This record gives sequence, C-alpha cells and structure tokens, in this order.
Amino acid sequence: MKELKSGTDIRGTALGEGANLTPDRAEILGKAFVMFLEQRGAAVPPTIAVGRDPRLSGESLKGAVIRGLCSMGARVLDCGLATTPSMFFATYYEESGCDGAIEITASHLPYDKNGLKFFTKDGGISGEDVSALIRLAEDDLFPSRSAGPVLSFDLMTPYSESLVSLVRRKTGAERPLEGVRVVVDAGNGAGGFFVEKVLAPLGADTEGSVFLEPDGSFPNHIPNPENKAAMAACAAATLRAGADMGICFDTDCDRSAIVAADGTEINRNRMIALAAALMLREHPGCTIVTDSVTSRGLTAFIEARGGVHHRYMRGYKKVIDEAIRLEKSGVSAPLAMETSGHGALKENHYLDDGSYLAARMLAELALRKKEGKTLLSLIEGLAEPAEALELRAEIRAGDFKEYGAAVLAELEQYCREQGWALAEPNYEGVRVTFGKEDGDGWFLVRMSLHDPVLPINIESDRPGGAGLIAGKLYGFLSRYDRLALPDYE
Repeated sequence: MKELKSGTDIRGTALGEGANLTPDRAEILGKAFVMFLEQRGAAVPPTIAVGRDPRLSGESLKGAVIRGLCSMGARVLDCGLATTPSMFFATYYEESGCDGAIEITASHLPYDKNGLKFFTKDGGISGEDVSALIRLAEDDLFPSRSAGPVLSFDLMTPYSESLVSLVRRKTGAERPLEGVRVVVDAGNGAGGFFVEKVLAPLGADTEGSVFLEPDGSFPNHIPNPENKAAMAACAAATLRAGADMGICFDTDCDRSAIVAADGTEINRNRMIALAAALMLREHPGCTIVTDSVTSRGLTAFIEARGGVHHRYMRGYKKVIDEAIRLEKSGVSAPLAMETSGHGALKENHYLDDGSYLAARMLAELALRKKEGKTLLSLIEGLAEPAEALELRAEIRAGDFKEYGAAVLAELEQYCREQGWALAEPNYEGVRVTFGKEDGDGWFLVRMSLHDPVLPINIESDRPGGAGLIAGKLYGFLSRYDRLALPDYE
C-alpha cells in the first residue's frame, strides 16, 4: 500500500482499469486507523467521524471505510457530504466527541482519483503517521471484535454556524452582509453549502452563484483556486452578477480564492498578501510563513507593514508545522499560507480551512463597504512581477531523487562560481536573485514533493527578464542528458 502514500494523505486511482484505491484497501485502512488511534491513547473502541466529497467513488469508499471501522468495534458517525476542514471539528465539538475523523477526498485531482485524509484531536496526521498507518494495514493483524454502531450525524450545520458566528463577531452585526452581493463558484464540489448555510444567514444576496450542485464528474471545471479556468469562471460570474465579491472553492473546501468586484482574481501571492494584511493589523510585527515560491513583491509588502516574511518549504503541512514551531519558540506566527491556497490561522487551530479564510474576508468586505472602500484597497502597493514562468523539468533516471539532489548540489556550486546571489536563508532547492542588468528577478529550482520532476519558478520585474533568467539557468541545466527541459519562450 506504500504506493498510496501522498505526503500526509492517502491518494490513488479509484475508478477504471488499474485502480489501486479499492474498497478492499479502504476497508483495511479503516481498520488500521482504529488501531492507530488506540495506540495513541484514544478510547477503546474510539468514536470516528467519516465524510466525503462528491466524487463518483466516494460513496463506495465511504461504505468500505465504515465497514473497516465498525469491524474493529468503533462507533462511527456518518457525516455524508462534508468538507475536509469540518471533519477536524468532529474531534472538537462536544456534541460529536470524536477521537478521530476521516474525509474521503482527492482535493482538486481528476474525477477518477480519490483519497483519505485522517484527523486526530491534534489536527491532520503527519507523513510519518501515514507511513505508520500503512504498516498497520499491511501487517493485517487486527483483533476480532463485535461490530460497532453507525449513526448519521449532521456535521455541516454546527460547522456552518461557527462561520456565521465568526463574521458576526468580527463585524458586530447580526446581518452584516445586507446589501452585499457575493457569488460562490463551488465547481460542483462540496462548497455549495456556503451559500445557504453561511451567506444567507448573514443577509447576503447570492444571486449569480454557479456550480453549487455536487457532481463528482466535475462537468464545468476543476474545482481548484490555482486553475486558470476555475478562476476565470468565478471572475466571469462575479462580473455578470455585479457582485461585490466572488469566492472560488476547491473540491473539499480546504482552499479558497476570491475575486474582487472589478474581476481581479485574488489567489496565490495576492491572497497571501490579503490575509497577511489582516494579521499584521491585528498582530503588529508578526511573522508570515509561506512556501518557497512566493514572490519578492510579497516580501516587500509584508516588510512595508512591519512584518517578517519567513519563506519556507513547499508543502502546506510543512508551512503549517513551521509556523507552529516558530510560535512555540516565542515568535508570533499567526498565518501559515502556501501559494496553492492552503491557508492556516493560529486562531483557527492552524487548520487549513478555505471556508474560514473566506469568512474572514467577508467580514473585512462588510466593514470596508461601510467605509466606502474596496477589499482590493487592503493590498494596495503589492508589487506584481512583469513576467512569471512555471516550468517542470522531467527527470528520466531510475533513482530520480538521488539524481535531482545531485543536480541541485551542482547548481548551487555553479551559482557560487558565477557570483550569482543565492537567497539566504533558503530552506528548499536553489533560489537566486538577479539585478536589473541580468533579468531583474529570480529563479527557484527544487525537487518535486512526489514526482520525478524539478519544478522551476522564474519571475522578473521587467518584460523579457524571465526569458533572460531562463536562458542563464538553461545554460547550466542543458548539460544533463537525463533532464527533459521544457520550452520557455
């Protein structure tokens, strides 16, 4: 089952020929999770919540997971269609009282994929925990127990009510969105609840919202705030409705992005800047933790507001764990956010929760509208690159991790020999900054988290600069015959 491990999740193909995330495997993983929880001090047997996104394989896999849990005597709360962040709160709410939770989702991946995300009372489990879970599943040494009960549980109602309370608390009003139009593009994922259960009680006009009906074939576009088609669809809906704001969710709502009234797409660096502006206002001088591919314009934006930009490694769990580490060391780090849209706030248990982040933006929208200001005014002065490239160099070698590590080590040495300005401190890959005469920008080359690929990010603050920087980099990388370099022009 090791092939199913994907960072801190289980991911695999669930439909069609070659499916490796089968109901049989899901059932065994359910059994293993019960043992995993019990080994870490949970009640024997534990209470475990199970939810799913709308994928076509979701109901079948949910049934299999529940069979595995029940066969170990666990008390199971079947939450039906639910978002990933809500599943953590099943371990937090007194009325559910769960020791753990499982969400069946593959986030933004194609419809034939699926996966499992696991939660304990401490939050999402780590990559090491996933490996331990897989070992338990492979050992298949489970005790024989009487079957535990299965109860239906409405998790989305208390979760939604907590979001409504958040906006009311931040604005000091019962219906702060009266006279405000907000459209939601749920991409036929699990985010349609936000219209009826969050926006309506707050008084918002939601006419013009699109793709709210759950459909696991995702017929309109991939639910993904990083996807150009998804953001374009949300922007078009926002403009068509004359809305004050649009919200784009991914499939399981642990990520979100927004669209301003004028159609400006606010994701990636812009979304981080927006969240950072809120945190720096509430926590002056704080540290904002991001992944490695954020722009130098974002750094300047954060520093201009008195904050510290701590650019860390790619991978949302790594970013979150780094913020938690800083907090424990005495450094204020209220926001951990990746350019993919995973954003975690200390005030929300460092949970990457796209719905919570959207609710925070709604509260700010309501307050600014009263003052005659726009949400975009919050990120005035954010410098945007003139050009940006995202490239993927395929590694065609058996031990691709070893090969990639060697390339990066030799690239770093080459940069030193050339006198190029290596970023310091740097936690991932090789990042180099160039002056105005040499491209006026930067590149980052790193190893992919999972794939035989060297992702390459290049940004420049002048037209033609990205190509100039790419040419310098390719002058080195082209010497490797096992690297397949994409065109950059």
